[in-house]
Amino acid sequence: MTKPIAISDFLGLADSIPLIDVRTPLEFVQGHIPGAFNLPIFTNEERVSVGTTYKQVGREEAILLGFDITGSKWSGFIKEALEIAPQKKIAVHCWRGGMRSGAMAWALNLYGFEVYLIEGGYKSYRRWALQQFDQGWKLSILGGKTGSGKTKILHHLQTMNEQIIDLEDLAQHQGSSYGTMNKMIQPTQEQFENNLACQLNLLDPERKIWVEDESLTIGKRVIPQFFWRNMRNSVLINVNVPLQQRVEILVEEYGRLDKDFLIECTQRIWKRLGPEQTKHAILAIEEDRMADFIGFVLVYYDKTYKTGLGKRAPDKVFSMDVGNSEFVSIAQQIIDFSGSIPVVNMNTI
Repeated sequence: MTKPIAISDFLGLADSIPLIDVRTPLEFVQGHIPGAFNLPIFTNEERVSVGTTYKQVGREEAILLGFDITGSKWSGFIKEALEIAPQKKIAVHCWRGGMRSGAMAWALNLYGFEVYLIEGGYKSYRRWALQQFDQGWKLSILGGKTGSGKTKILHHLQTMNEQIIDLEDLAQHQGSSYGTMNKMIQPTQEQFENNLACQLNLLDPERKIWVEDESLTIGKRVIPQFFWRNMRNSVLINVNVPLQQRVEILVEEYGRLDKDFLIECTQRIWKRLGPEQTKHAILAIEEDRMADFIGFVLVYYDKTYKTGLGKRAPDKVFSMDVGNSEFVSIAQQIIDFSGSIPVVNMNTI
């Protein structure tokens, strides 16, 4: 049996029904529904060939070519689908709910699968995803200078039943020149947006959501415009962590990274850091004086943070001194402190 289903209805079933995306590997990498399995009917090259035939010769010829290409593949498709969904209950989509997903749904249904066919395909998910950013989320922004341990605090807040969005994890970047940590690979912009929308959908819009203070860009990824405006108009709690503690945190986090990587990243910001500071920072890296290296670059990052903080509405910035507390203690202090601060709902602005 094949059942058409809207993307908004399917997302409520996504935990129990596997989803296969029958588009090409290239389309899948560009952007896909989080959690989907890629079971491409055509390779990247085959899709180009079919598309060219459709445009230059006609629809019927393109369909025949598609069957010629996939003729020997169908048993393999069914076997892969069985591995993904051994209970024989599965959802299918292509770009916009056209021939590719229709053909796969037909074959799986013929074999005995219960098939949910996503109406409008991946295009409908993209439309849904972008709509998520237009909602008036009740955000509270966690601020603090570089090395304040904001990400760790954020996750302690989550263990205390607070709602969070970790934008740096979604973007696979820690937001500075050194943000890839010499190992992270960022998703495409499209996939970053898809993942963010999916995370937001899991949260209660009536409750506060904690988000770390970020620039508009995280590495090469851009925070969706309306969500960014939401962040900028929300209350920010600025956590003041002593400088020495921040240096220790950053030495622990960055000090073990490859020296060539650190030097290359430092050279990228030399105009903002200044030639003298850059020279001293690189020398400190080469001589394994990581605390000194961190101290040099913090001069730049602290100035940048202060400038960004100064652009926010003063009545929405609340500073909080935390001394040398453990992160779990800081998280609890933040919860207690934030209790008396109103949360801004963008729907009311």
